[in-house]
Amino acid sequence: MTQTLSSPIDRAQLAALDRAHVIHPHRQAGATDSMIVVRGEGCRLWDAAGDEYLDTAAGLALTQVGHGREELAEAAAAQMRELEYYPSFWEFANPRAIELAARLAALAPGDLPKVFFTSGGSEGIEVAARMARLYHHERGEPGRTVLLARRSAYHGVGYGSGSLTGFDDYHAGFAPMLPDVHHLTPPWAYRAELFDGEDPSDYCVRELEQTIEALGADRIAAFVGEPIMGVAGMVTPPDDYWPRIVEVLRAHGILVIADEVICAYGRTGRWFASEHYGIAPDIVVSAKGITSGYVPLGAVLVSSEVAGKLDRGPDGFPIGYTYTGHPTACAVALANLDIIEREGLVERAAEVGERLLADLAPLAELPIVGEVRGVGLMLAVELARDTAAGPEIGAIASRDLRERHRLIVRAHESVLSLSPPLVIADDEVERVVGGLQDTLTRIGEGLA
Repeated sequence: MTQTLSSPIDRAQLAALDRAHVIHPHRQAGATDSMIVVRGEGCRLWDAAGDEYLDTAAGLALTQVGHGREELAEAAAAQMRELEYYPSFWEFANPRAIELAARLAALAPGDLPKVFFTSGGSEGIEVAARMARLYHHERGEPGRTVLLARRSAYHGVGYGSGSLTGFDDYHAGFAPMLPDVHHLTPPWAYRAELFDGEDPSDYCVRELEQTIEALGADRIAAFVGEPIMGVAGMVTPPDDYWPRIVEVLRAHGILVIADEVICAYGRTGRWFASEHYGIAPDIVVSAKGITSGYVPLGAVLVSSEVAGKLDRGPDGFPIGYTYTGHPTACAVALANLDIIEREGLVERAAEVGERLLADLAPLAELPIVGEVRGVGLMLAVELARDTAAGPEIGAIASRDLRERHRLIVRAHESVLSLSPPLVIADDEVERVVGGLQDTLTRIGEGLA
């Protein structure tokens, strides 16, 4: 089935208007043409020319229930007819935000009964960082301002969230960034050069202990980390990494902030990826899959201990966004969670992810492939960086997959990341595996 605009002229006009007016995040310098997406259904997308693609990236790793779900459109329309919007500031509330907060508290890993709504992940990280500093301030330790994060981690593009993000190109040209942010080594076991020949977990724990000693535990507010590092390339930590890291943080009174913006709501085969590693965070930042991207929404889940220090003075917690607790967004989120539960998509992500990982494993035998890894439907194929193409090998492979096999696969440097909708069908899994096998074999032979 194809979908086209009314005439080729319309497509040309759209392309011209796009070139003239739209700023695209992360578009490579000199690139001018866009793939104009006009329709989606399940895991499939159609562009303005009528060509069909398989969306193995789920947009930006968020379309859990697939594209074009009528139930979510109906939930939004029904809520808009009743109450499209009203703020959640001061003493005001709305039923959908209340219902969603209670539902998230019941799903959350550990004691996280309080919820603060945002419009997305970057806002959520900003709020979590402020909460951590305010918590210590209200406990009589105002000197705890340092935030620990990790290199190659993505936490957003706000001033604070962008400072926590551990990529140099997110900082270049924007300095100075937020002070008192310190980046540590990520648990990227494949990159053995990061650890000086030491066990990755041993190295990271020792580095954390030395950092705490050097900075002073009484200066550190929180450690911010993704349970599985998404943008870096679905970096899956060793099993003992998180338990040992959290043990050190707890011993020094440092809060644990889990960035589950990508990981949550079934993506890894659990409601929250923290469950895989026994993490009991003080704060969880979530977004993306909470509505499957149908409308913008984020939710920051907060422990009783931290939340108890936020309600202060005549103004309470002095942070709020225009769309905090947006009724329509919360209604869509509730309907989205209904679909995930009713269709068993959390369990399906675990089952299909295990199969996809097994089917992709033989790719590691190709000279061009360094590692295949993943948990649930967060998977990656890391390509060898010592090829003639260098770090651009990922972009080369991604373009080939899109042009030859109509597969949309996200690339970051030498890593191809897969995060399809949780509703991906068996024949679509076969299409992904076959496309990757063909593309990487041909590119590898060409480079050789």
